Amino acid sequence: MKKKEVKAKEVLDILDILEKVGIDVWLDGGWGVDALLKKQTRFHKDVDVIVSVNDVNRVKAIFGEKGFKLVKGGILTSFTLRDKSGKEIDVHAVRFDKKGNGVYQMKNGKDWIYPAEGFTGKGKVGNREVKCLTAKTQILCHAGYKLAKKDYDEMKALHEQFRVDYPEEYKNRF
Repeated sequence: MKKKEVKAKEVLDILDILEKVGIDVWLDGGWGVDALLKKQTRFHKDVDVIVSVNDVNRVKAIFGEKGFKLVKGGILTSFTLRDKSGKEIDVHAVRFDKKGNGVYQMKNGKDWIYPAEGFTGKGKVGNREVKCLTAKTQILCHAGYKLAKKDYDEMKALHEQFRVDYPEEYKNRF
């Protein structure tokens, strides 16, 4: 199945669905970056969201009722849901520690820590304010893997708008 572009209205619909049932949700990934920049900068094949690991079963059930099926992942902390039109939601679930850090268990079993202050980001999708990761945390999330051109473009845009430093491993590439 060809992946469908996830548009701004659909992002807001997804956030509304979760927020209406009391699930805290933050935008991550491409839409998270675009929210911080307050404009859509590129095609998005999915919407990345962060939720609490305690809400995972509810997230799966709610979107299951709306026709979304599990298509990738399946582990508690990382999975992708897709509807019949091809719209994808990439869910990253974290366990919040006593300090408010989000502990994300990666596929290799190791923990990656989203710093507590990273959950204080505010951005805009369309004309609506949304919760997203901060620019600094978005850039941190770009470290440790092979980047595509879109990833470099996102880091550069965040650096230019928010004056956030690049991860050390990528500084010589800009």
